[in-house]
Amino acid sequence: MQMFDSYMSAESPPAFTVACNTFCSPLKALGSIETHPVCSRASTPRTPVNPLHGTAEAWAILVRAGEAQLPYRSSSASEKTEDMEFVEVFDSPGKGRGLRAIKEVWAGDVLFAEPPFASVVFDSHASSICHSCFRRQEKLQRCGQCRFAQYCDRTCQRAAWEEHKQECAAIKSYGKAPNENVRLAARILWRQDKEGSVVLDTQLTTLEELEDHLYDISEDDLKDFKVDIHNFLDFWPRSSKPHTVDSVSHILGVINCNGFMVSDQRGLQAVGVGLFPNLCLVNHDCWPNCTVILNNGKIELRALGKISPGEEVTVSYVDYLNLSEDRRRLLKQQYFFDCTCEHCTNKTNDDLKMAGALLEGEKVPEETVKEVTEYSRTMLEKMEKARIEANYNEVVKICRECVEKQENVLADTHIYQLRMWSTLSEVLSYLQFFEDAATYARKMVEGYLKLYHPNNAQLGMATMRAGVTHWQAGFIEIAHGMICKAYAILMITHGPTHPITKDLEAMRMQTEMELRMFKQNEYIYHSMREAALKNQPMRMMAEPVTESIKNLFRRK
Repeated sequence: MQMFDSYMSAESPPAFTVACNTFCSPLKALGSIETHPVCSRASTPRTPVNPLHGTAEAWAILVRAGEAQLPYRSSSASEKTEDMEFVEVFDSPGKGRGLRAIKEVWAGDVLFAEPPFASVVFDSHASSICHSCFRRQEKLQRCGQCRFAQYCDRTCQRAAWEEHKQECAAIKSYGKAPNENVRLAARILWRQDKEGSVVLDTQLTTLEELEDHLYDISEDDLKDFKVDIHNFLDFWPRSSKPHTVDSVSHILGVINCNGFMVSDQRGLQAVGVGLFPNLCLVNHDCWPNCTVILNNGKIELRALGKISPGEEVTVSYVDYLNLSEDRRRLLKQQYFFDCTCEHCTNKTNDDLKMAGALLEGEKVPEETVKEVTEYSRTMLEKMEKARIEANYNEVVKICRECVEKQENVLADTHIYQLRMWSTLSEVLSYLQFFEDAATYARKMVEGYLKLYHPNNAQLGMATMRAGVTHWQAGFIEIAHGMICKAYAILMITHGPTHPITKDLEAMRMQTEMELRMFKQNEYIYHSMREAALKNQPMRMMAEPVTESIKNLFRRK
C-alpha cells in the first residue's frame, strides 16, 4: 500500500507494493474477509517477514486500544467553519491582542478555518510543486509567459491566473523571479490594492494592524531585510500602484514574523509560505489548548481539549521537545517576545528531558550523565552533517555509537537520546532494516508519551510512523495498536477529512484485517506475507528528508 511507505519520510513515493489479488484473494478464500477494505484505493503493501516477538505489557494497552471505540465527539464545531462564532478578539494581559473562546468547545472541534490572504511556493520547490494547488507532481506545465510558475494542468493554471497575472507580467519584465519573501509581499499588496486590507467578512484584523517588529530585527537580519526591500522596489511594476518604503517594510516585517508554512497535499512537507490574518492573532503557549493544521488549502484551528467561554485560545510556535531555556531563546529570536507561560516559568519537564537513567533503583551519577549528554550533543551535530550529505550508512554508524554510550546512562525521556532513536528508526527503515527500526521507533514513542500533550499532533505522527515501521517488520499486533492510537490522536489534531487521517483510516482497516487473520492462524498469515514478498522485487523506500515538519509556524 502506497500510503504505508509515504509516511516514513516527508516524500511520498511508495517503497514497494504487491498486487491485491496476491495477498487478498487467499484471505477471501480462508474466509477472513469478504472484500478487502482498501483494495479500491491501493494495493496491499509488500513487507518482509519476521516472526512476531513477545510484546511488553505497555504495548498490550495499545493493542487493546485498537479494539475500543475511538474517542471523537461529533458536533457542529467538528466540521470546517469559516465563520467566527467561536472566538473573539480581546486584549490579552501582557501579550497584546489575542483570541478567546465565546462558546464551549471540545477536543477536535474547529474554532475557525481560514484561507490565505496570499501564498507562494518556496524557491526550492518552484519546479516540483504546483503553484496553484501545492501538489507535488513529477510533470508540471510551465507558464508560457513568465516561464517560472508551474501547474498540474490547465485547470490549475486557470484557477491561479487571477492571482498570477500581475506577477507573471512583473517576472517577465524583471527578467527573473525574485525570492519567496518578495513574491509573497507583491501578491499581498496587489490583492490589497484591488480588494482592500480586509477581504473577507470574517477577517478580524487589517494588515496594517499586524505586528511587523521592524525595530526588533537584529543587525545581521536587517542586512537581508534591506536587500529584500531593494529587490521588491526593483521588481514592482511601474504600472502598479506605487508604495512607500515604509508600507513595503511593514508587509515584509509581517511576513518575517507571521508567515505560516504551507504544506503539500499530504501535509508531510512544507513547500510554501502564506499569510493568514486571523491566525496572526492567536498567541503562543508552550502547552497550548489548540493546534493549527493545513487542510485543503485552508488553516484550521482545532481544540486539543475542552475550552471554556472566556478562555484564551493558544497554539505553540515551537516544538515542546526542547528545554524551556531553548524554547524561550527561539521565541525571542523569531517572534520577539519573552515567553512567560507556566511551562517555561516552572521549567516543567526540563528535569525529565535531561534525566539520567535509574539502575536497580539507583540514579546514575550526575557527572556521568553530564559527560554523556555533552558527548551526545557533539554526535548529534556530526549525525546532522552526515544526514544533510545523504550519507545514511554514516548516520547509522554515528547513531549506533552514540546510543551505545547513552544506554543505561540517559533516561528514556532524555531529548538527545530521543533524537537519536528517531533518526535511527527513520534511516533504518529507509535502508530496510525494519526490525531494528521498529525497536528504536517503539522506544521513541514510549519517551514521547511521557513528555508530549496526549493530543499533540507530533506525537500522533510519530506514533503513526512507528506503527508503519512495526507493520513493515511483521509485528502486526503492535502495529495495529499503534496505528489505532495514532488515528485517535489525528482525529482530534487533523480531523476526519484530512488526507493523512483518511489514509490512516485505511491503514487501520488493513491492519485490523491482517490481525484477524494472524489470530486465526499465524503460520498461514506469515506464509501469505512471504508469498506476497516473492511476487515482486523490493524497491528502495523514499529517502529521508533533512527535516520534516515539526510545526507549520515559519522559521527564519
